[in-house]
Amino acid sequence: MDFTPSEEQAAAQGLAARIFGDLSTHERLVQAGSGTDAGLWKEICAAGLPGAAEETGLLGLVLLAEEQGRTTAQVPFVASCVYGILAVAKHGTDEQRERLLPSFRDGTAVAAGAFPAGGTVHAVADTGPDAEAGADAEAGGRLNGSVPLVPWLRDATHVLVAAADRSLWIVRTAGPGVVTESVETTAPWSAGRLVLDGAPAERLGGSGAYEEVLAGARTAFAGVQAGVCAGSLARAVEHTGAREQFRRPLSTNQAVLLRAADAYMDTEAIRVTAYEAAWRHDEGLPYAEQALTSAWWASEAGRRVVHAGQHLHGGTGADLDHPVHRHFLWGRQLDAHLGGSGAVLQELGELLVKEGPE
Repeated sequence: MDFTPSEEQAAAQGLAARIFGDLSTHERLVQAGSGTDAGLWKEICAAGLPGAAEETGLLGLVLLAEEQGRTTAQVPFVASCVYGILAVAKHGTDEQRERLLPSFRDGTAVAAGAFPAGGTVHAVADTGPDAEAGADAEAGGRLNGSVPLVPWLRDATHVLVAAADRSLWIVRTAGPGVVTESVETTAPWSAGRLVLDGAPAERLGGSGAYEEVLAGARTAFAGVQAGVCAGSLARAVEHTGAREQFRRPLSTNQAVLLRAADAYMDTEAIRVTAYEAAWRHDEGLPYAEQALTSAWWASEAGRRVVHAGQHLHGGTGADLDHPVHRHFLWGRQLDAHLGGSGAVLQELGELLVKEGPE
């Protein structure tokens, strides 16, 4: 295994670090509230970062996701790349790729993901008067049901919906039979509730597409968590190095050093497991186990790190307006978004039992 970024990946990560670092400031995040920073999204798309995520593979996207997480940038970047660009590029037909990818690349279209598959969304063959002769669920259909929480739905022009039977469907949010309702979550992710009532949808991919997209999403959002944790830890290091107690920096206290060291090791574990899963994907190797492993580390260890980040800030960390609190909120939201460490660990165990000893 070699996780060394290629020249293209390193260049894209450096560009992302500069844009997110310069523009995703505390002042702009406060101004954006719970919504998206439209100006930042425009700059990201003008720089070609969504297209770079497609060109540099899943490992490239993980590297870019780290930079979004490091600054808790309020843009639908990773979601649109995973559920839009990568999903369509991998599983779409030639016609779907030609029609959808250009707008996802330039940011005029934004994708969100109604994942994982639940029991409330069902697809039926499109047999309406406008359906083409011979149309079936493989080509087009109608969706009924609801998804209580879809991150970045308020920004989305398209939603990739995972139906109860694990089929994937692309739905236009402005289409008939689609209702979106604003939902506030722990982190400001422009989330919403999706209600589908005979909504027209087009099928994406076939057997195995759901599992592939879900594994890729888990890996990418683990990359976001690695960045969130790194950002939280960096703030804690800066604070404890500058704040003095009994005429000594807090960072010289052994308890502080040990807490920070544990957080650093957890952050590196999240990072390396996400890198391994992404690398295996790009090399065409099976990576379902590795994707679940990265999701577990991001959920379990990520929660520990963002709690440590607040704790190391002492009373300052209790201030809801302090920048470190945003990392705390993102870390907890990502924990929930990935499914929670207990549920992910159970799924990983079931997969290992199913596959049996090598």
